[in-house]
Amino acid sequence: MKGIFIDAGQELSEVFRAVVRPTDPPVDVNVVENVTPAELPALLAGYDFVLDDHSRMPTAELARTPGLKHIIFLGTGARSYMNPEELAAQGQSVHIIKGYGDTAVAEHAFALMFAAARGIAAMDRGVRAGQWPRTEGPQLTGKTLGLLGYGGIAAEMARLARGIGMKVLAWNRTPRTAEGVTFVDLDTLLAQSRVLSIHLLLNDETRGFLDAGRLARMRGDAILVNTARAAVVDQAAMVAALRDGRLAHAALDVFLEEPLPPGDVLATLPNVTLSAHSAFRTPEASEKLIRMALDIACEVAARG
Repeated sequence: MKGIFIDAGQELSEVFRAVVRPTDPPVDVNVVENVTPAELPALLAGYDFVLDDHSRMPTAELARTPGLKHIIFLGTGARSYMNPEELAAQGQSVHIIKGYGDTAVAEHAFALMFAAARGIAAMDRGVRAGQWPRTEGPQLTGKTLGLLGYGGIAAEMARLARGIGMKVLAWNRTPRTAEGVTFVDLDTLLAQSRVLSIHLLLNDETRGFLDAGRLARMRGDAILVNTARAAVVDQAAMVAALRDGRLAHAALDVFLEEPLPPGDVLATLPNVTLSAHSAFRTPEASEKLIRMALDIACEVAARG
């Protein structure tokens, strides 16, 4: 059994070489950043499994690669790039990877929270343009952080927030308990959170979860942080709330279309802080991610 890392790029190809072991099944590394769907049938021919960082995997294109049995997606957001149920129906299993970047993503969300609160991105833009904007923002110590969803990343976010004296509330679709975290109903979370950080997986139940009605229940001075998936939020409703002052700020690492298209409305709003879907990008997280992907490859190879 052999595989291909379809879109390693320069950085992840170097990580791959650092963590691969002689006992791993053979994997060819395609050192490119982007692969188009039209390229997939020829590129995947003869391979049993594929490692996919961010390339779209349409069901129809993969139907033309009957020998491919396993798609190992590098992260948890496979649904943004493929339809796991449709692929399973044609005999191609999708594997996701959890937990590799909990600390990395939480630290990035934490950084976005502070950048939004203190207007750091706006000041940076102004100073570079020869201006001297001195924004004023709230201290976060003593404020309430709300966690929408509670898994490994949210737990790390809670740990960091408690360390600076924030009160931490959380809502989860299934009951949870955690030291130093108060679990509340959704309405309470939305109404009381000065900062709301999204930590929901994207699926049919969570797509558009934070809609106009739920956004309207948030505080007018709230900061929304999203390092999860863009489609969890109704973007049109979020933009309207930002424009009308019903939402103070949005700090976003994920978008409906990536890279963000030129002229996208989010890039025009002064009360939005943007980063390029990089919350998980640390050397430590990348090494763990690729090693976990290769461990999955070892498992599927052992099963034959």
